[in-house]
Amino acid sequence: MKGDRVEVVIDAGGTTRTYEIEATRVGRRVDVSHGRGLVEVTESTRGGTPVRTARFMAGRVLALVEHPAPRPALDDDADVRPLRQTA
Repeated sequence: MKGDRVEVVIDAGGTTRTYEIEATRVGRRVDVSHGRGLVEVTESTRGGTPVRTARFMAGRVLALVEHPAPRPALDDDADVRPLRQTA
C-alpha cells in the first residue's frame, strides 16, 4: 500500500547508514526477503513486477524495521476498553 516503508540500518565500518525503501504509488507494496547472506527489499506492483530493489549483506544489517502506512479508523472498529476497572 502507498506509504508503507522499510527502514534498514547497516554497519558501514565504524558508522551506521540508514536506508528507507517506500511504496511510492497506489497499488505498490514493499516486500522483504532474506537468505544466503543477503537481505533484499523490493518495491513491487500489484502484478508482482519489481520496480526497485535494494540488497544488503545480512552480516552488516543491524536493524530492519517495517513501518505500515497509517490507516484511517473505520466506523465499525471496536473501542478498546480495559477488561477490568481498578479503583
